[in-house]
Order: sequence, then C-alpha cells, then structure tokens
Amino acid sequence: MSSKLAQFLHSERFQAASIMMNVLEIRQSVDEMVSLLFPQKGFLGAMGLEQTVAAVEELKRRFVHYFDSVAPLQQENAVNSSELVELFFDKIPELARVLDLDAQAALRGDPAAYSREEVIITYPGFYAVCVHRLAHALYELKVPLIPRLISEYAHMKTGIDIHPGAKIQDSFFIDHGTGVVIGETAMIGRNVKIYQGVTLGALSVKKKLQSLKRHPTIEDDVVVYANATILGGNTVIGKGSVIGGNTWIIESVAAGSVVTIPGH
Repeated sequence: MSSKLAQFLHSERFQAASIMMNVLEIRQSVDEMVSLLFPQKGFLGAMGLEQTVAAVEELKRRFVHYFDSVAPLQQENAVNSSELVELFFDKIPELARVLDLDAQAALRGDPAAYSREEVIITYPGFYAVCVHRLAHALYELKVPLIPRLISEYAHMKTGIDIHPGAKIQDSFFIDHGTGVVIGETAMIGRNVKIYQGVTLGALSVKKKLQSLKRHPTIEDDVVVYANATILGGNTVIGKGSVIGGNTWIIESVAAGSVVTIPGH
C-alpha cells in the first residue's frame, strides 16, 4: 500500500509537472562540450577523429532530447528539435574562434597568467564566458529554459552570474570573477575587462519593463574595476573609459573617461 506522501508526490507533483528533464545530465553535457572545445581541460582525454565524431553525435542526440523535453513551454512556436540542434552545432566553430580571443585577452590582460593553458584550465571567468557563449547561442535560437539552466550552472560553479541574453563581443576578460552580475539586456563591446563584484544591472525591476533594454552598454576597450555598479538601459560607458572600484554609475560616461570615487 502506497504511503500518503507517495500519493501526494505522484498526483500533485509528478503528474502535474509541465516538464521533466535530467538537469544533472544537461550539466554534464555542457562540460563535455567545453572539453571538446578545449581538450586541455582533460575531461575526455586524447581522442581520434572517429571518437570525436562519436562524441559530437552523442551530444547532438542528447540535445534533441533536451529540446524535446522543453517543447511544452514553446507550444505557440513549435520547432523541429533535430533541426534546431543542427543550427546550434553549426554555430560552435565560430564560438570557438571567439573563445580563443577571450583566452588570449585573459593571458594578455593578467600578469598572473603564464600561459593560455593556465587560463583555459583554471580561470573561473573563462569557464563562465565559455558557458555564456553556448547559452547565448541557444537564447538566440529561442530555446526555452535550457539557456538559463546552463548559465545558472556556471553561476553555481564560479559565482559569476551572466544572463544568457547578454550580448558580449570578443576578447572579453573577467578577472577573479566572484560576484559579477551581467543582466539580460547588457551589451559589451570588444576588449572589455571587468573585475570581481561588478554589477551591470537595471535601475528598475518592474515586470512591465521586461521587453525593454534595462541594462547598460559597455563600449570597446573599457576596464571596470572591482565592485563597481553600473545601472540602467540608457547608460553607456564610452569607448576606452576606466571605471574605478566601488563606483555607482546611473548616467552615461563619455569616451575616454576615468571615473573614481571623489577624493580617491
């Protein structure tokens, strides 16, 4: 005879759930994708071409299943999961090229980095950016839930919270990283470096603003130091600016500016 708890869980939770998915397997698949892009991380070890083909095909098979599992959330715009997976995997060579530039930016921008391999294997900021670029590709394909799921996995592992909707150009470097928050509509240009505790956030979190640009734009060649807070969808940090630590910015800053706390 089933217990009252089992009856409750079965009827009120399992039967009522709109979707069910293997979250742990999805996280594992993300790490396998990162390791295929950067075998230096050593998750899979050295592989021949046939093994690589098999690994890619297995990941494709899994992602078809993942996309199918969230299909009930996308009833108004039903799509073919197999076709969507092919579109996603077609983006990966370009993502790899951009991530190579991100790794080089970290090596160039951190005197504590002694090799590209050190960046790839050990830097939490680089891992978070890897996962973000995968999540953003899925976000652009309008895949529901999964982009956020995998970005939150990186958040859990690194303390770096990047919404998959954020648009980030190449040569991006997050140094140290813990406590970084980058909102959904943030836009970041090329060759930008930010430090731990930086927030690129919204001035208001009212639900009616959901479809509007709520987060700042950071133009090319900007450095944002630790614990700076930059808020607002109309706020633009101009090209080549330096934003000092612990600053609070809610208005645009002209190109080439240096912003610090008064008296510092």
